[in-house]
Amino acid sequence: MQNAYHIVNGITYYRLVAAPVLLLFILTGQQDVFKWLLALSFFTDAIDGYLARRYKVVSVMGAKLDSIADDLTVLMAIVGLLVWHWPFIVQEYAWVLLLLLLFLVQLSLAFIKYGRATSFHTYLAKVAAVFQGIFLVLAFFQPSPSQGLFYVAVAVTALDIIEETIMVLLLPTWQADVKGLHEAWKRRRE
Repeated sequence: MQNAYHIVNGITYYRLVAAPVLLLFILTGQQDVFKWLLALSFFTDAIDGYLARRYKVVSVMGAKLDSIADDLTVLMAIVGLLVWHWPFIVQEYAWVLLLLLLFLVQLSLAFIKYGRATSFHTYLAKVAAVFQGIFLVLAFFQPSPSQGLFYVAVAVTALDIIEETIMVLLLPTWQADVKGLHEAWKRRRE
């Protein structure tokens, strides 16, 4: 059990360490290395939660670290988009600003209410992460980002952020691993 704990946390720590390395590749213009490391980071994001549940090594600290690692991975992908696909960002700036605004509202409410960011890991967040990951990784393997995938990722991400904002309003105390509105509503009544 101890080995599983170290392996799962090691995967999460990898993403924490990979984020500044990804930034270094962006700053040095190494898009080919960046895209492969980004793909590996999104892949490890996809498996670490599964492994934690499978081997029963789930912890509040692990959930927090996973959320931070997820956010840093997405942030580095967005920085990569800003550098290598600026015209696409300019073309789609309204959607990018909408997601940023929704995220800042949710984050602000969480800090006001709980004194820290959320770590819900909802089912909708997992679906959003899949679409974000596919869009962001493919954006660097294709000549230009896919507009269709972008819109799907935006829609699912917006729904996820709205759901998590409502959950912040519903839940009186900070809680990790709340799978969705239904579970939040149930926990609030308990």
